[in-house]
Amino acid sequence: MPLPDPSWSADDIVAHLRAIGTEANRAGMARYGINTASALGVGNSQLRPLARKLKKNHERSLLLWDSGVREARLMAAFTGEPKKVDIDQCRRWAADFDSWEIVDTVADLFALTPFWRELIDEFAEDDREFVRRTAFAMLAWSAVHLKKEPDATFLAYLPLIEKHAGDPRNFVRKAVNWALRQIGKRSMSLHAPALALAERLAASSDKTARWIGKDAVKELTDARQLERLAAAKA
Repeated sequence: MPLPDPSWSADDIVAHLRAIGTEANRAGMARYGINTASALGVGNSQLRPLARKLKKNHERSLLLWDSGVREARLMAAFTGEPKKVDIDQCRRWAADFDSWEIVDTVADLFALTPFWRELIDEFAEDDREFVRRTAFAMLAWSAVHLKKEPDATFLAYLPLIEKHAGDPRNFVRKAVNWALRQIGKRSMSLHAPALALAERLAASSDKTARWIGKDAVKELTDARQLERLAAAKA
């Protein structure tokens, strides 16, 4: 097969992924809690460079997703075009989520859509574990990468974090914690309210909320984090 280039079809990509996958990689993924039911055994260290060579292609990304193959779905996220994604596509893909890895990768694409805030609100209220995780994975990613978004946007999400801090499901609680920490580290103006929420959760009678709060307090009071925030403000 020739070297990867943007002219490759979805079928070409899947065939290439099948050719380079290994059982050793599949076993390694399973050790990290990745769902390997549809995995071919190709690591992200190979997928990301491949995606850069293939370039963005919205229509092809839809076909890659529909293949159901783990690696092809990651490639769909890497090569999707956020400006061409519509909200119904996000809902359809979210209904297929079956692994934290898929969630966290696709969340990056969703967070670049013009309706990302609407998705966070909707997905946070969805009872499905991986869909709810998507909301908070999007929030965490956005807090880090959407530099032009005003801090007020993220301040307004702290009540949503508090609301779902009692969800004991592993993949939800970790994402809620992740979002809280990332908001608190975004800027000095957000640090104080995020830390206040973390301290309130740390004192909660709810086991899950208490874990989320204590872990966030630990990171948000770390001397290196405080120095970084102070330097950024200066």
